[in-house]
Amino acid sequence: GMEGLSVSSVLLTGCDGGLGLGLLKGLLEQPSPPRHLFAACLDPQGKSCGRQPVPKPSCHLADVTDPNSIKAAVGKVQEEVGSAGLNLLINNTSTTRRSTLATETAENMSVVYTTNTIGPLQTSQAFLPLLKEAAEAQGQREMSCSRAAIINISSILGSIEVAEAWEERQDICYRCSKAALNMLTKCLALEYGNSGILCVSVDPGHVTPPLEQGMGPVTEEESVRGVLQLLAQLSATSNGTFWDWRGQRLPW
Repeated sequence: GMEGLSVSSVLLTGCDGGLGLGLLKGLLEQPSPPRHLFAACLDPQGKSCGRQPVPKPSCHLADVTDPNSIKAAVGKVQEEVGSAGLNLLINNTSTTRRSTLATETAENMSVVYTTNTIGPLQTSQAFLPLLKEAAEAQGQREMSCSRAAIINISSILGSIEVAEAWEERQDICYRCSKAALNMLTKCLALEYGNSGILCVSVDPGHVTPPLEQGMGPVTEEESVRGVLQLLAQLSATSNGTFWDWRGQRLPW
């Protein structure tokens, strides 16, 4: 239906620009926007984040790869949400380095994996108590993004089966980090599912830098609308699965 995504509290990482900023605006424009919306920026002093129309003070998670930053963010969120917990964690922070198999380096692999895979792991671990609280506060309701969920923003470039766009973009470091992120989603789903927390990978069709024309959504708005529509529809049967912005199930 058109009632949109109704969720009381959301923490969204990677709000410095691009898709993160788009998702932030999209959440604010929902028919019933989140009461608590925490926008975590890599660069809290940066141009984009500070001036955005976020209803409450943003939670400045300066760096998803820094455990102290994450811990401070958990404290801020906890202050705001209290015993209601955190309903939805969207791990959107992502980086890439353009590369081919011939030019790929250990440094690229390490930098990209640290942000794209270890970042979401550490953030999910740290926010688990608040997500559990949210799941319990909502009682026996079915799994959903409104109750308690971790959404990992992934990419079809991480699908081993599809292996899309090889001719356009090899980007080994990015592909490997997203394939690993997808495995993390599955592990989170297996471990946290019993606590009522839904864990799903989502490809927004919006890789950075963009693929050639025609490879994904025409506009960022289209991507955001699709992702938020999908999130509103996810349920227990989607736990530990991989979807795209069109609401289509993707193969690992």
